[in-house]
Amino acid sequence: MAFFALSPSHPLVLLSSTDLVAQGEALRAETAQLRRAVTSHAVIDQAVGAVVVLGRIAPEEAWRALRDTSQTTNTKLRAVAEHVLDFAQGGELPDPEREALYRAIARYSALGKSVPSTTG
Repeated sequence: MAFFALSPSHPLVLLSSTDLVAQGEALRAETAQLRRAVTSHAVIDQAVGAVVVLGRIAPEEAWRALRDTSQTTNTKLRAVAEHVLDFAQGGELPDPEREALYRAIARYSALGKSVPSTTG
């Protein structure tokens, strides 16, 4: 059985079964990566919402606060987002992340209002 690939640059290319398997594996890997990205994006979006409520700031500032916290603490953004969601549900937020997040919220707060204490 012969397999053909169609593309704008090569209208009809004969594929070997090895080529077909390799393309299938590449597509599966890409699909898995896209699924991880969608899941990660949802977690980050939820954390933005939690920071909006926590800091009483706009979503754009909440996103920046999360990003800054990630960069300041050298923690992946998704991990910071997961920690923030745990914190929003009564869990603990690691001290370095909590301190960095509160500083970022204060920095992005349009009203300059106080944020919860980072001590205690």
